[in-house]
This record gives sequence, structure tokens and C-alpha cells, in this order.
Amino acid sequence: MEKALSAYKPVLLINAAAYTNVDKAESEPALAFAVNRDGPDNLAGACAKANLPFIHISTDYVFDGQKKSPYIETDQISPLGVYGKSKEQGEKMVRSRTEKHIILRTSWLYGMHGNNFVKTMLRLGREKMAIRVVSDQYGCPTSAADLAEAVLTIADLIISAPGINSKINWGTYHYCGQGITTWHEFAEAVFDIAGRHDAMKVEKIEPIKTVDYPTPAKRPFFSALDCSLIEKSFGIKTKPWQESLKVAIDRIFNSNIV
Repeated sequence: MEKALSAYKPVLLINAAAYTNVDKAESEPALAFAVNRDGPDNLAGACAKANLPFIHISTDYVFDGQKKSPYIETDQISPLGVYGKSKEQGEKMVRSRTEKHIILRTSWLYGMHGNNFVKTMLRLGREKMAIRVVSDQYGCPTSAADLAEAVLTIADLIISAPGINSKINWGTYHYCGQGITTWHEFAEAVFDIAGRHDAMKVEKIEPIKTVDYPTPAKRPFFSALDCSLIEKSFGIKTKPWQESLKVAIDRIFNSNIV
């Protein structure tokens, strides 16, 4: 990383890489910690040596989900599984390595590319008549495009800030879609929008409890994030998750990705 920074001479570094397979992390803890803890540690250390600002993406899964209102940045973290613990350790490494950092926690991330809930639902919707989806976990769906826009807004502010150190409030922030929903309600919205583009085979979306869908990793029952601090510090407003979901699904179908 030090050689790369020396060769390319960037003015800022953004880390969007992570091990994100929540369930598989339980059987691959060494790999999860290597990517989610040691990777950010290396990056933040290299940035500190080069005096570069560092933006790092983290997750709502650093929380245990016991709170009944949206989490703020200073709430106690208590991750339930290997994935959450590895991301929490990544945050810790970044904070210890460099003062000039922005950690962005996000949640329920989806987009056109890679594996995510929305694309999984679209695939299953074409294959199955009935789908079972958990209805007692609450969170905030976030469009990857919206998150990217927020990251680049902060990056621009950092780069344009005179003296860099004086104008930026370094630290941890939350950014996610506006509004709280369940996975089941999220899935219903996916099929409602997708149905305008293509005939889905699915006819029934059955709500089930977490106990009826056991997974290797425990997930927080409530992991909504309060995003008021990022608006106060950077002027970044969140977007209603339903609106962003429609934009994303429209793009997916228009690009023939599904």
C-alpha cells in the first residue's frame, strides 16, 4: 500500500472493500478478520505515513439490535457474530492509526452489482411461486449508489477544505436509507416495483420469524441508524428507501443485469 500511494500520489483514500458474507464468516473467521480488521489497519497505517485522509465503510452489524430506537454514533457497540466483530475491530484499527479518518456505518446495502438482497429476491421471484422472508428484523435499506454519492460528497469537502485538518470533523458517522422496514416489507416492495418491468412467478411472500429461519450467524433484531449527525456535519440528507429502491430496480432491468 505504501508503494501504491507513493506511485499514484492520491489526495485521499476510500476503502470500499470488505468480507461481507455474514453467515460464511462464522466458518471463515481468519479470512473475515484478515479482510475486515487487518486490511483497514494496513490502509489506515499507510495513510497516516503519507498524511492522507482515509474514508472507511463499516456496518450496522457492530450493534446487537437490542435498542428500540435508531442507533447514534456514540451508542455502545456489541456485535453478535464474526462479521460484526471483524468490522468492529476494523473500526478500532482505523481510529488508532490515523486521526484524519471518516468511518461511515451503513446498513442493508444493495445495488446493481454483486450479491445482495434485492438481486436475490429478483432471482427467486422468477423461480418460485412462494418465498419465505423474515419479518421480525428491522433496519434501513441503503442504495449503494446513494452511499457512493455520500462518500464522494465527503471526499470533495475534505479535498476542498483549506488546510484539510481545520475544517473537517473527523470521526464516525451513520448513513443509510431514510425509513425503517423489515426484510419482509422490503421484499414486498422489491416485487411491487419489479412487477412493472417483468412478470414475476412469485405469488406469495410469506412472513416468518427469525426462529423459523435459522442461520449460522445471529443478526440484530433492530439495527436502524440515526443519520442526523452526517447531515449536521456535511449537509448530507438521506433519501427515502422506497424511492432509491425504485431507481435501483429500474437500473437493474434497463441494464439487463437480472
